[in-house]
Amino acid sequence: MSMGVVFPQTEIGSDPVAIKEYVQAVEALGYTHLVAYDHVLGALPRGEWGQRYSYHDMFHEPLVLFGYLAAITNTLELVTDVMILPQRQTALVAKQAAEVDILSNGRLRLGVGIGWNYVEYEALGKSFVDRGNRIEEQIALLRELWTNELVTFQGEHEVIQQAGLNPLPIQRPIPIWMGGGAQRVLRRIVEVADGWFPMMPVKDVRDALVYMFDYAKTIGRDPKTIGIEGSISIANKTPDQWLELAQAWRSIGVSHILINTMRSGLTSPQSHIDVIRKFKETVDNY
Repeated sequence: MSMGVVFPQTEIGSDPVAIKEYVQAVEALGYTHLVAYDHVLGALPRGEWGQRYSYHDMFHEPLVLFGYLAAITNTLELVTDVMILPQRQTALVAKQAAEVDILSNGRLRLGVGIGWNYVEYEALGKSFVDRGNRIEEQIALLRELWTNELVTFQGEHEVIQQAGLNPLPIQRPIPIWMGGGAQRVLRRIVEVADGWFPMMPVKDVRDALVYMFDYAKTIGRDPKTIGIEGSISIANKTPDQWLELAQAWRSIGVSHILINTMRSGLTSPQSHIDVIRKFKETVDNY
């Protein structure tokens, strides 16, 4: 089971030295991957958004960040969880992702989703209402662009006439994972994604996996080819509870596990490092 961390971008600040020290500590501690969340814009909170992110929260642009991290790490897999794909130009994402994959020597995993922030969609000139349908077409086009020198693609939303990326990525194609939990999203993940970021507790994931694996068999896909990444927020939890959750995720056969240190009262990059060190020691010593 691979073990990664969430880049604490809402709390780490914008000092490149602090970012470098944190990320290199993650790698030195033996974590296999680092995940960055994605928001292009933060908006004024709306009533229906509850406790979701706003313009008060800092978000580094993940692919630009990964270009920097590619140069200062050697083994760490760089993961978006998740990039809001339908609010972006597909060919540009393909180009940027290919470049990160090259600079990192094949260490990119692209997690994508449809998002919830309609303000971002509006600002970026993309439709919010049909984002679910468009993402499936976008994923198909990304894989075409990453594996073929010359592409002709005619979809409902995407058109390319005999054009291609140069250079192509090292991974052909780059792995695409998806987030979400609605039943239609679970079917979409089985149909088009390489893996799943569950956005629900372990107990709910168990039932979702039964549904996903049964559906996979009906369409002729081996369920073992679907990666699963469980997550643990350390906020308001003791080390014993960390271990209990890690064991719970392991018991349902996840391929990856992710540690989130944000929103837990940590006040410096070093405090985040201290906690991920303690977490690794706690789980490794079991």
